[in-house]
Amino acid sequence: MELQSPREAAAFALSLLDLTNLRDDCDNAAIENLCLRAQTPYGNSAAICIWPRFIDHARSILGSGHPVRIATVVNFPSGDLAVAEVVEETKKAVEDGADEIDLVIPYKAFIAGDEAAVTTMVEAVRAACLQSTLKVILETGEIRDMALVRRAAELAIAAGADFIKTSTGKVQVNATLEAADIMLRAIRESKAKVGFKPAGGISTVSDADLYLRLAESILGPNWVMPSTFRFGASSLLDDILAVLSGSTAPRAAAGY
Repeated sequence: MELQSPREAAAFALSLLDLTNLRDDCDNAAIENLCLRAQTPYGNSAAICIWPRFIDHARSILGSGHPVRIATVVNFPSGDLAVAEVVEETKKAVEDGADEIDLVIPYKAFIAGDEAAVTTMVEAVRAACLQSTLKVILETGEIRDMALVRRAAELAIAAGADFIKTSTGKVQVNATLEAADIMLRAIRESKAKVGFKPAGGISTVSDADLYLRLAESILGPNWVMPSTFRFGASSLLDDILAVLSGSTAPRAAAGY
């Protein structure tokens, strides 16, 4: 899909959005609001992304088979939990009704040189959620070295990731176009059916459009769709709705 206007970009971004609430003060009322916001007059977001403890409540609101999928996070945000603990987190999340699992790799161990820790973690969680979409969070802003970002992407893809995701949104540096470029090229060169999810700091349609155009330039104009591309964001929806409703002009991309 070649994007031609801010309104087109906004409508497309909505269909790719994992509308997120991973705030420490999240509660049941916030989840109810999130489920409501994910269903807009212009269409639904792809998913909501929430803490594991709220999956059951979200499922009770959305019901089974709802077009808005439920994503949750495991080994989040530190990446420091033991493999067995993360596997149990994952199994419980699936039992509670999660459609998608966003897993943080043990990125500190990886930075210290332990590649096997990444492979072991991803393979174990993959085995625990075979019917669920597995998005693997690299935490690129903490890895920093782009050669290591590339290697982390390769390891995650080889171990069974359905998506590779930039960030938790909980560190100082989250999604960047530089990391996105490296990760998208890793996907292209793997020749695997793996998606990409930039997350953290994407708050405007203009921001989103930069990532969409980058993905199209590397993987082709027909590659980007909800099964291959998601945005992880909490505030992006506000700008999407403002653009689609015509209530405001698109805001400029931040920091570019």
